[in-house]
Amino acid sequence: MIRQDEVYRIGRIGKAHGVKGEVSIHIDDDVFDHVDADYLVLDIDGILVPFYMEEYRFRSDETVLMKFCDIDTMEQARSLTGADVYFPRSLSEADEGGLSWAAIIGFTLTDQQTGKVVGTITAVDDSTINTLFEVERPDGTAILIPAAEDLITDIDTDKRVITIAIPEGLLDIN
Repeated sequence: MIRQDEVYRIGRIGKAHGVKGEVSIHIDDDVFDHVDADYLVLDIDGILVPFYMEEYRFRSDETVLMKFCDIDTMEQARSLTGADVYFPRSLSEADEGGLSWAAIIGFTLTDQQTGKVVGTITAVDDSTINTLFEVERPDGTAILIPAAEDLITDIDTDKRVITIAIPEGLLDIN
């Protein structure tokens, strides 16, 4: 059985495409650019189920047309509409090029200087030139932390912890 902490969300199934079982997937992550996988995981009625890929092609930067094995009709493809799509963390973490932004959601962020836990990364905002970690602090408040590579001092994928040299005074901002 696949557990939620073994995968991370990369998108959602859109409409069926054509009559031979293809679906469109609206993706939030660039995982297809740097990691090969044989399968994706879909949330089917709350159960994480692996679906093996027969072939896929990009329709745009945000949309992939996917043909899964054993999904051969429009009706079967339609039954997948709206399902969240996940990628196995183990495959992403094995990537030599590093983790994707979506793969680090849920990681703990610690301050290099104090060793204290800053919080849990809930999202990554890469919509501007300055990428930011959206972090939920232990007290429930949220803070934005720069996600610059030169500030990140360590990434422990086994413990799911990122250590960062936080600029002085940043944690004091409310």
